[in-house]
Amino acid sequence: MAEKTQTDAAEATGMAALGALTEDAAAPTIAEAPVAPAEPKIDNLGRSYATGRRKVSAARVWVKRGTGQMKINGRDVSEYFARPVLQMILAQPFETTERVGEFDVIATVKGGGLSGQAGAVRHGISRALTLFEPGLRPALKAGGFLTRDSRAVERKKYGKAKARKSFQFSKR
Repeated sequence: MAEKTQTDAAEATGMAALGALTEDAAAPTIAEAPVAPAEPKIDNLGRSYATGRRKVSAARVWVKRGTGQMKINGRDVSEYFARPVLQMILAQPFETTERVGEFDVIATVKGGGLSGQAGAVRHGISRALTLFEPGLRPALKAGGFLTRDSRAVERKKYGKAKARKSFQFSKR
């Protein structure tokens, strides 16, 4: 009987110690400061700048209030990206945020092909829009326009015809 009471007493003190630990863990240690809304980053010419990337392409993009004109490497968007699909890719951030025709875009893009360049410009437009109007970030984030698409062509390996393709096997 005496052994049972000693075991019960040990369990009771152990439970009290556990209770003290959980109380300490539940108490907030650092007061969380409320997050202030982001400030727009606009230069003295009324533009926001961002860099967009896709595959091997990199685009420098400036966005400012305007009439909806787009210049890519000094040329009109319909001249530079002749395929309607590529023009549609560039218009997606504006359609998602319901800001069609409200911004002028000036972009310089290098590297890769036209598809990668269009993706880079779209990424740059999205990032520049979030800097110009931080309230647009949730809509652009939900559309997946702020995520850099990191897919790129796999490099060729030695002993292979391409990245993974082997040379034709000959039995004799």
